[in-house]
Amino acid sequence: MTTTAIGRITALPGDALARIALKLDAVVTGSNGVAYLAAASLLDGPLGMPAGFLRGVGAFLIAFAACVAYVATRPTLDRRAVAAVVALNVLWVIDSLALVAFGWYDATTGGSVWAALQAIVVAGFAALQAQALRRAS
Repeated sequence: MTTTAIGRITALPGDALARIALKLDAVVTGSNGVAYLAAASLLDGPLGMPAGFLRGVGAFLIAFAACVAYVATRPTLDRRAVAAVVALNVLWVIDSLALVAFGWYDATTGGSVWAALQAIVVAGFAALQAQALRRAS
């Protein structure tokens, strides 16, 4: 995404920004979940994480993405639901960084980099969603 595109997105009014941030979150999260669920046995080696763990994470991400999409598409945006999404995204960031910092599952270098990159993306979603909440109030 270019700086101009990011500027246009962040300039949107609160509800529009929240809906876009939530929908992007749902698409990226759901895609990740499908990949983990469908390709866990292919990803376990390169990431250094057990296939069962990846399947569980994939199932959770698909369910979470469905909930985020539901929140994004309601006629009236529920501020508490958006705040819950932000909180869960922050928790995901903390857990992803803890996985790397504490060496959980003996992640490979690629797995550690992937977890850190995911944390950065999810932190971006949380920041956009939190900014949208502040604007909407």
